[in-house]
Amino acid sequence: MSEQIPLRLAFLGFQHNHVLGLYQMAQRHPAVRIVAACEEDPRRAQELARSGTVELTHTDIAAVLASVPCDAVAVGDYYGRRGSLVIQALQAGKHVICDKPLCTDLAEWRRIQELATGGNLKVGCLLDLRGSGAFRAMRRLIREGAIGEVHTISFSAQHPLLLGSRPHWYFEPGKHGGTINDIAVHGIDLVPWMTGRKVAEVVAARAWNARLKEYPHFQDAAQFMLRLDNDGGLLADVSYLAPDGCGYAVPQYWRFTCHGEHGVLEASADSSHLMLAKSEEPVSQSLPVDASEPSTCLEAFLAEITADSGEGMLKTTDVLQATYECLMIQRKAIAGLSLQSTL
Repeated sequence: MSEQIPLRLAFLGFQHNHVLGLYQMAQRHPAVRIVAACEEDPRRAQELARSGTVELTHTDIAAVLASVPCDAVAVGDYYGRRGSLVIQALQAGKHVICDKPLCTDLAEWRRIQELATGGNLKVGCLLDLRGSGAFRAMRRLIREGAIGEVHTISFSAQHPLLLGSRPHWYFEPGKHGGTINDIAVHGIDLVPWMTGRKVAEVVAARAWNARLKEYPHFQDAAQFMLRLDNDGGLLADVSYLAPDGCGYAVPQYWRFTCHGEHGVLEASADSSHLMLAKSEEPVSQSLPVDASEPSTCLEAFLAEITADSGEGMLKTTDVLQATYECLMIQRKAIAGLSLQSTL
């Protein structure tokens, strides 16, 4: 790919609105040309046609992969199908950018890693919290030593369930893949990028049905505890328990707190300021956040394809690592033993 020859990108599935943002960014980007937009589900295709947000060109994903010349594909089908589509695209020699989660099964993850590594193919993902001005500021301050070595991290990613507007497949067995794998991957990606710390161990994890009794298999609540590579710790809540009326406006939506050797930093994804409290200062500071970069995922994907990735840009190894860790945390939650069962 060069400036004169844009990346030819084919979209496979629009089952979640996240991928619409990528579609719009790709439409505007001078280094991208959309060559196909496929949706197999007639109901979803009708919704997209009515809204006018996507110009659909195909109704058969296999036909797109077989007959449409393209350099990369964007995958936005329902969660449980994404892994197989990513594998098919990589087998066809295409780079892939996918909405999160990348896949819902460890066997799929292993095959994706094998194909991407063996074929020198790039795998991007819509892990867009790296573009948040608040988190960019937290990363800068932590790496400047503002709070010293980070010892504990906690994040809350409370989401509203919005039952009436969520895609219907969320609540169909086998299509969602678990709330931890769905939500936590954003935070798990941020941890090494923002703090320099890596996940060393899944200590505990739990996912359960708290209030959505009409879909008893759906895990609308999830929490976990991790050990970090410096023997520090991470606690997280990634539940669908935020009040619907407030939507994503509550401060518990992607709020990160990092305690370090010399102080603490805290901010939410949409904060205009972050809090810094230092050991030697009696009053905490309120600091302005950095500029946000909403197109960071697409830019990182294009840069990696052209071997032009900058420091801190999302790469295939980051996507694969965060996906693997979330799959392992989800597995821990599924395999968790009750106290009674261990007696």
